[in-house]
Amino acid sequence: MKEFIQFEKKPKLYQTSTKKFWDDPYISKGMLKAHLNPEVDAATRKEKFVEESVQWIRKQIPPATYPTLLDLGCGPGIYAELLSRNGYQVTGFDLSKRSIDYAKASAKEKKLDILYVEGNYVSDDFGRDYDLITMIYCDFGVLSNENRKILLKKVYQGLKSGGCFLFDVFTLEKYRGQEEYKEWSIEAQGFWREEASLILKSFYRYEAENTFLEQYIIINENETVCYNIWEHVFTLEEIKQDLKEAGFNKIEVYGDVTGKPYIDNGQTICLIAKK
Repeated sequence: MKEFIQFEKKPKLYQTSTKKFWDDPYISKGMLKAHLNPEVDAATRKEKFVEESVQWIRKQIPPATYPTLLDLGCGPGIYAELLSRNGYQVTGFDLSKRSIDYAKASAKEKKLDILYVEGNYVSDDFGRDYDLITMIYCDFGVLSNENRKILLKKVYQGLKSGGCFLFDVFTLEKYRGQEEYKEWSIEAQGFWREEASLILKSFYRYEAENTFLEQYIIINENETVCYNIWEHVFTLEEIKQDLKEAGFNKIEVYGDVTGKPYIDNGQTICLIAKK
């Protein structure tokens, strides 16, 4: 019973999961499937949005001037392949072995010269002397305060002088009005586990920190596992200050990664920070 009682209390800010999530062998199957579905905004945005993004990136940060590109959190290579076809020399970097293996096989089949590396972009070396580093679909916000600072420093060091960091984040509008809740369900075979499991899902707000948590507790005959999926959302002032503290001085602001204008009540902010 003690094993379950510990989950009754609201977790401490950035309390870690009890087991790995992003590179879990079974969960990664569902993640890959979500990445490859062009009709939904799941692990990757819809196909039309991705295509518009790449064309806008190519126009704003042309490969003739910014040839070498590092795509952090590249997944199975959806963006990387399009960026490669549009003239960039692409390196993809991702934590998921399953996604990286798929991306390598896809690039080989399509005869695309893309380098894919499996690794943790917070703790592992992803190289230097890039003209452009991208991190798309608000992955930056899932990191803790400490890890965001570490990553920004690494990105700054990884760029050539004059290089750009292009990424997007969610704003306060993302969770506006969403109340805390707890719910449960039983899945015979679902996203989290192949065997029948009880799924306890909770949503918590950490208002003072502009941070939110989706918690999933998976219970079955074999284990009890807690996955904490954190999301920090940003004001424009905060994210610009973070970039300046990392060394970036020239910052362009947009509404999303297709170049739409920034608006105060939008759910995303896209930034291009120049070294």
